[in-house]
Amino acid sequence: MFDGYDSCSEDTSSSSSSEESEEEVAPLPSNLPIIKNNGQVYTYPDGKSGMATCEMCGMVGVRDAFYSKTKRFCSVSCSRSYSSNSKKASILARLQVTGKPPTKKAKVLQKQPLVAKLAAYAQYQATLQNQAKTKSVAVSMEGFSWGNYINSNSFIAAPVTCFKHAPMGTCWGDISENVRVEVPNTDCSLPTKVFWIAGIVKLAGYNALLRYEGFENDSGLDFWCNICGSDIHPVGWCAASGKPLVPPRTIQHKYTNWKAFLVKRLTGAKTLPPDFSQKVSESMQYPFKPCMRVEVVDKRHLCRTRVAVVESVIGGRLRLVYEESEDRTDDFWCHMHSPLIHHIGWSRSIGHRFKRSDITKKQDGHFDTPPHLFAKVKEVDQSGEWFKEGMKLEAIDPLNLSTICVATIRKVLADGFLMIGIDGSEAADGSDWFCYHATSPSIFPVGFCEINMIELTPPRGYTKLPFKWFDYLRETGSIAAPVKLFNKDVPNHGFRVGMKLEAVDLMEPRLICVATVTRIIHRLLRIHFDGWEEEYDQWVDCESPDLYPVGWCQLTGYQLQPPASQSSRESQSGSSKQKKKAKSQQYKGHKKMTTLQLKEELIDGEDYNFLQGASDQESNGSANFYIKQEP
Repeated sequence: MFDGYDSCSEDTSSSSSSEESEEEVAPLPSNLPIIKNNGQVYTYPDGKSGMATCEMCGMVGVRDAFYSKTKRFCSVSCSRSYSSNSKKASILARLQVTGKPPTKKAKVLQKQPLVAKLAAYAQYQATLQNQAKTKSVAVSMEGFSWGNYINSNSFIAAPVTCFKHAPMGTCWGDISENVRVEVPNTDCSLPTKVFWIAGIVKLAGYNALLRYEGFENDSGLDFWCNICGSDIHPVGWCAASGKPLVPPRTIQHKYTNWKAFLVKRLTGAKTLPPDFSQKVSESMQYPFKPCMRVEVVDKRHLCRTRVAVVESVIGGRLRLVYEESEDRTDDFWCHMHSPLIHHIGWSRSIGHRFKRSDITKKQDGHFDTPPHLFAKVKEVDQSGEWFKEGMKLEAIDPLNLSTICVATIRKVLADGFLMIGIDGSEAADGSDWFCYHATSPSIFPVGFCEINMIELTPPRGYTKLPFKWFDYLRETGSIAAPVKLFNKDVPNHGFRVGMKLEAVDLMEPRLICVATVTRIIHRLLRIHFDGWEEEYDQWVDCESPDLYPVGWCQLTGYQLQPPASQSSRESQSGSSKQKKKAKSQQYKGHKKMTTLQLKEELIDGEDYNFLQGASDQESNGSANFYIKQEP
């Protein structure tokens, strides 16, 4: 049935008086090291003292893990089944004494040992399959493996601490390379689940490349796993849980005293906190529940909101179904901390457009989400100098997130919210205006793109090229929004150019894709979707809840979209390219105006340090460029 340590026969069932011929279990090799529950290492002189065979199902395993005082059974169920079968056997014996022919039930009972063996064999096959799954790369999604992808290209992933909204993002601690953990030992043919100690060789988000202790510089059995998975434990967990530690078969011959080896290797080593699994579980509890009602942006008319109901919650991401959708297919995906969702009554409170529902009363079971569950925006003082209608600025186009465009404040709402339109692309009725808060990292002062060497998309149809803000403001009779009103905070986010992550495609927010940080401008990240053209890149804030560490999809059970191949790009992007064709062909402006010219023509010198570029700061992403310097 298995070949444990190359010495066990293929049939490990116990010898019995059954009609079928059975092979005897070959003894285990001498000096087989088993680390018992108390952490001590024993070397057994023969197989009998260290291993045991279940008298019910024939399973072979570590004797200390068996049940009953005599260690005769591998589980409580086998012990009870054996007792039950003993009673059945006595009944059969009495039937035979009477001389009566055996009944159909008696014939079935006579065959019970064979049935038990078949069940045991099926259980053993399932165990082997589970071990194979554990040994294989657990982070694969539809053929894509983060581990293989990172190893083969020497990629680096963004650390979990970059994602405060993600599980363990705020309590990751100092988990790093060389941290030791206890993991299932897959280099073992024992039918029971055993463990061994491994060290972290490389971290990639939640995923860790592990190497069993004792392999030194041999990477032959290195494997990737999710460090937040249920099979990863701190050193000492096996001793506390009564689980056996068994060294991998490949290296069992290397040491005669495994206890001394482990003591030497683990002295002074770091491991996971003892409550690590509890913290993981707690960080994956989400306050939003199905049937909660929210106000969310209308995906067909960005200028207004609609009522939607939470249909499901996955890793903090909400599938919202618009309340008027009868077949429940008209949905919208976003994170629970997204700036696009609000409590019921929010639109009315700030003066935002709202589409009233045709449903006159709440459906059964639906209830309004408590307001305190939504992301809080920074309080602002609108009593002094503030944004005004008609002021010009630069803004990320929500309909084409790869571009930053010339924009205008169209309406000032309450609580610091602004309605903004993209110059040259606005509908006459304002149906394509969109709402940003004054502290939003998606709006910028005039001149931001020029100084930071980002292509600024001029108004559609604007013919006086190259585009110059000074000329445009004069031609339109407009003024630029004051630089000091914009968000000046730049957190030490930790992102670096080239880091891998998992990112939402905000143009199709149900999809989460393999992505790369390709540029960093202060707190603004340029996200590239691996395998796709640059025209599909998106500008995203470093604290966006739509960015996740490598391994997030595998941890939460969400489907990850692998890098697109050329054939899939051609088949999937045809319609999208047609929609973007007009924008991709329009002129985006040259970078001919020098920094000095812009400084002299457009802005006061005191605001210059706010705008000044981060081209030389892209490597660390934490430039303190907003601080005004004294002359």
